[in-house]
Amino acid sequence: MATILDAPPDDIQKNIDLLNNDLDAHLPSKEIDKNLLIATWNIRAFGNYIRKWKSEEEDSPKRDMHSILCIAAIIKRFDVIAVQEVKANIRGLRDVMKLLGSHWSLILTDVTKGSSGNGERMAFIFDTRRVNLSGLACELVVPKEWLKGDISKNALEEQFVRTPYAVSFKSCSQTFILVTLHIKYGKKSSERIQELKGIAQWLSDWAGDMNAYHQNLITLGDFNIDERGDLLDKTFLSEGLFVPDALQDPLITRSIFNETKYYDQIAWFNNNSNVPNLSMDFLRAGNFDFLSTALRNRNLSKRSISFMLSDHYPLWTEFRIT
Repeated sequence: MATILDAPPDDIQKNIDLLNNDLDAHLPSKEIDKNLLIATWNIRAFGNYIRKWKSEEEDSPKRDMHSILCIAAIIKRFDVIAVQEVKANIRGLRDVMKLLGSHWSLILTDVTKGSSGNGERMAFIFDTRRVNLSGLACELVVPKEWLKGDISKNALEEQFVRTPYAVSFKSCSQTFILVTLHIKYGKKSSERIQELKGIAQWLSDWAGDMNAYHQNLITLGDFNIDERGDLLDKTFLSEGLFVPDALQDPLITRSIFNETKYYDQIAWFNNNSNVPNLSMDFLRAGNFDFLSTALRNRNLSKRSISFMLSDHYPLWTEFRIT
């Protein structure tokens, strides 16, 4: 049986080369001691996969070794990436780590139990040549006393179906906390307000505490915001969080199926009188549209690609760290 570290067939290698060229053209390069690339990616049902170079119609799951090569090639371009929808079975994640090499590491949550949790984990994957853990890892829980106003007491049973996960990192002289989340989608957008508002208030309180671990707080992940506008304004922006203009550009799409969807976000505090500003200088941000190159030699539908790669594009930010 072939392994993920074997040389792939020629047509697959040519496709990976094409993907790498596309990544070169659309993403910033890593510059030693100068920049930091932080990303988020909801990788659809990232769990088991079929150990064939190309899955066939009758195979389940549809994700195959070619897909895993593509996922690894994309992740490799970032210094640290938050990944949502990692499943209980981590065969795919484990083999991505093999491809990335010994200087890559990860930290992840246990599986979220219950039907709403969908058997998911959240993970951070990071290049240890550029980023290291700095000591803090925790889950976010809103105190009972805060459950008032926009966050009703009845929300206690529903909020944080997949508990947000915060981990601190260090790169050069900069330390920063990344908080990743995957908001429950629910039946309508109004159902997400309580979770989003609760997380935003928690982050604001934490960032404003001068005795906190440190003040560079960035939240990122799948916010499950359908469209630009009210939902983000009522929750994160109203609590002083900031989404850079580059990520609010309508051209920066999140979904491979619908360019109006605004699911994934990266946000932090900026020009807020109660919260210290980010000490890292923001440079630029964007997404990576893999549809034009990844798996292109396979003549697959978008639906098939969504199960083999994802229905979400990766979202990224670049910071100066000198």
